[in-house]
Amino acid sequence: MKTKLWNRLSLRLIVSISVILICILSVYTYILITNLDEYLTNNSFKHAYNISEVIKKSTRYSMLLNRREDVHQIINTIGTEEDVKGIRIYNKQGTIIFSTDSSELNKKVDVTAEACIVCHNASVPLITLSNQDKIRIFTAHNNQRVLGLINPIDNEEDCSSSDCHAHSPKIQFLGVLDVMVSMSELDAIKAETTRTTIINSAIITIITAAACGFFIVLLVNVPMRKLSKGMEELGNGNLDYRISVDSKDELGKMAKRFNEMSSKLDAAYSEIKEWSETLNEKVNEKTEELKNIYNQVNQIEKLASLGKLSATVAHELNNPLEGILTYSKLISKKLKTKNGNGDNSTLIKHLDLISDETARCGRIVKDLLLFSQKGEEKFIKDNLISIIDKSITIIDHHLEMHGHSLVKEYESEEIIILCDPQKLHQAFIALFMNAIEAMHIPGKMTVKVTRGNNSVIIRIKDEGTGISSKDLPQIFEPFFSTKEAAQGTGLGLAVTYGIITGHSGKINVEETSPKGTTFKIELPLNL
Repeated sequence: MKTKLWNRLSLRLIVSISVILICILSVYTYILITNLDEYLTNNSFKHAYNISEVIKKSTRYSMLLNRREDVHQIINTIGTEEDVKGIRIYNKQGTIIFSTDSSELNKKVDVTAEACIVCHNASVPLITLSNQDKIRIFTAHNNQRVLGLINPIDNEEDCSSSDCHAHSPKIQFLGVLDVMVSMSELDAIKAETTRTTIINSAIITIITAAACGFFIVLLVNVPMRKLSKGMEELGNGNLDYRISVDSKDELGKMAKRFNEMSSKLDAAYSEIKEWSETLNEKVNEKTEELKNIYNQVNQIEKLASLGKLSATVAHELNNPLEGILTYSKLISKKLKTKNGNGDNSTLIKHLDLISDETARCGRIVKDLLLFSQKGEEKFIKDNLISIIDKSITIIDHHLEMHGHSLVKEYESEEIIILCDPQKLHQAFIALFMNAIEAMHIPGKMTVKVTRGNNSVIIRIKDEGTGISSKDLPQIFEPFFSTKEAAQGTGLGLAVTYGIITGHSGKINVEETSPKGTTFKIELPLNL
């Protein structure tokens, strides 16, 4: 029980504060009593010194006239004062010539005694004495402290020249006046002051400890108990428990943080519970993601297979198509130079149709060749902005022909990446042409370039009619096209997809609607 009680923070704080306060008050009491003792001793010294001066001045005249009885009477009269315990006058030889105690008269004292040693502790007597050397404190037979003061009697000029004295003028001191005063009253004052100070210190300590205890319990113990209760509830799984501490001090902040932590734990627990309850849905979502990844990998494999097929088909078709195209153009040219009849016009029309269809086959063959061309990629460091601007220059006349405007938003005028500039150039032209052909009425094409986390992002936005949801999953597949048969081969976006992925990049349709489509390309900054 004692161990449990001592483990309380409030009790240890109260005891610690009380011990510190007792130490401080003890030091204060010691300093106070020491200063008081010094002060009272100085007062006793001044009192004894004043008495000795009164005696010297009172007896001076009688001593000059050698009236010893008068001197003795004066000393005895002053010696009857309550706090005066004795008065003596020693001559130079250490003999008591006057004393309030008649039994001491004409007795010679030892020069090594306490009253004499200060002047006789050297071969030459001291000329002057400090106040500390003039006093001595001793205990009388009744256990009362007595302060003794020795006051040297100087050999003044009228003393050495007096008729009754035969003192040589070279002698500095004639004797010593020894006055002893009681310190019992001062000791009583000191004892009373000490007792009062100790009692007051004890009362202050008790009151301070009680006040500290009250405020510690109110400001520390109660909030700590609430915090402890909150932790216990939290440990028992009650995540809805909140601590009601409204203070703005450290404990209030701890309670606030505890409530925030409890809320987050509750939210995390709810999320985990929701995850466990909706695990099947999550598994289905991940399965769908894996299916999409599989489809992308499958598409890449298709592209690789079609690339090989395209190379063979392109090689086989290109030569005969070139011959057909050449001869049809030659026949058409010859017929146009002659003045033929209507039959010739029909032939010319048919030949023009053969020429157009053959040209379309040639474009298909060209796209197949580009699609199948794998060659050795040559990556160099180049400015992406410069590549984009060169691509825009090539399709600029198409924009003018269709009445479209161009907006360029570049975060920087120079973004260096490791790439194959020619292939990126081809990819951007294909995307720009796709955007131009998607806008059937004059519109705006926007090219925006920004930096991401270790990547550069290019957005190409048009104001066309958008891509339908059923066509969106197939736009990067070879030979798929939403254009009329004569307008495209369906290889442009497939070729672009292969180029971007070949640069470890990503391409997708970020946004599409009847108001337009945005293609997003992401290329790494550091390959």
